[in-house]
Amino acid sequence: MANLKEIRNRISSVSSTMQITSAMKMVSAAKLKKAQDAITAMRPYADKLTELLQGLSATLDADAGSKFAEQRPVKKVLMVAITSNRGLCGAFNSNIIKSVSRRAASTYANQEVSYIAIGKKANDAFKKTNKVIANKSEVFDNLTFDHVSEIAEMLMEKFVSGEFDKIEIVYNKFKNAATQEVMTEQFLPIVPIEGDTNTTADYIFEPSKLEIVEELIPKSLKTQLYKAIRDSFASEHGARMTAMHKATDNATELRDQLKLTYNKARQAAITNEILEIVGGADALSN
Repeated sequence: MANLKEIRNRISSVSSTMQITSAMKMVSAAKLKKAQDAITAMRPYADKLTELLQGLSATLDADAGSKFAEQRPVKKVLMVAITSNRGLCGAFNSNIIKSVSRRAASTYANQEVSYIAIGKKANDAFKKTNKVIANKSEVFDNLTFDHVSEIAEMLMEKFVSGEFDKIEIVYNKFKNAATQEVMTEQFLPIVPIEGDTNTTADYIFEPSKLEIVEELIPKSLKTQLYKAIRDSFASEHGARMTAMHKATDNATELRDQLKLTYNKARQAAITNEILEIVGGADALSN
């Protein structure tokens, strides 16, 4: 059995760790509320805008298609991996890295795959492949629509120029503090809605549908990327809050076990001292 000093040191160490994890949990809980409100507020707008533009794109003639909807033979693929800049958030980052790696190795095994990292963890994971063409981890330092728009414009430029034939976004979709869902969305080319496209028949378009599509598609793509990053940002704090909550509970349980072990060891030491004293007194009396 470990001596009393070693047990005291372990109790002190576990208690310090518990204080850190508890503080991190409270910080993430405070940040989660703001991030959750932001993504909840913008999600309906982003989804409706994407649905509207997909519907409009599907009703346009093939010859009048947008440059962002051009379907080309897929030879070069760009995958945008959205993770966090920090760890200690459970499987939040590893789920994205595994999903991107599996997709690159299976779905795009015969294509040339490159990466854009949004988050230091993604950059650390994929820079070993020498295929990370950009690291945009600084976007989380000031997460605004304008900063995300710059990344979206870069992606649109790379697709229109023919540098890449397909661009996908992989991120964690926020459901609640304990649940995040890994999502893979096609960013470019735009995917038209399949099936019935007569949902726009009751609308009068001014100017023409083509002009509306050409004007709103860049805004829609920027909104789509901003929503994905916002989703990931909220998911990160939810995952970290949950992970730190579990870590705090585990530390509390371990501390209690160590205290029990310490008390047992201390009691055994006292009992041994008493036995030695009694034994010594008996020896002297004899």
